[in-house]
Amino acid sequence: MRTLSAGALSVVLACLAWSQQPSATTPQKPGTAASNPARLTEMFRAKVTAEWDAFKKKDKQAYSNLLADDFIGIEDDGEGTRKKTTAVAEIDKSVIHDYKLFALTVTPIDAGAALVTYEITFEFPPGVQVRFKRVFVSELWLKRGGEWKERFYQETRVR
Repeated sequence: MRTLSAGALSVVLACLAWSQQPSATTPQKPGTAASNPARLTEMFRAKVTAEWDAFKKKDKQAYSNLLADDFIGIEDDGEGTRKKTTAVAEIDKSVIHDYKLFALTVTPIDAGAALVTYEITFEFPPGVQVRFKRVFVSELWLKRGGEWKERFYQETRVR
């Protein structure tokens, strides 16, 4: 059995400690949304609200403007992943009458990425077979060209 000398052991421990240090991120200017958790949350609440208002109003352009060109979405319907064009086209089939958004949280990853999670209850028009649907949503937002774009969406049905 080989043993490490005290010197070698200290070098290994120092390397391990150094490798565990958090990575550097771009410093944020005071007062920007990224440096202020409340402002960041409100900014993403507005973006998520705009996303669902676009579905409610069947506004493809407004929804498309929120999505990254390489957007991928996964819904709870079992139909697999959707690219941006498919997700935007689904607005034509949408029957969202109203929605209630709650429990929105924002977890900054770095200066240009954030994980946004929330629950949402959809209300569909009277007379349809299913009137309400509740899902938990995770979205990855990336800052690209100075604008926040939704890169990834996944929903899971909540019962």
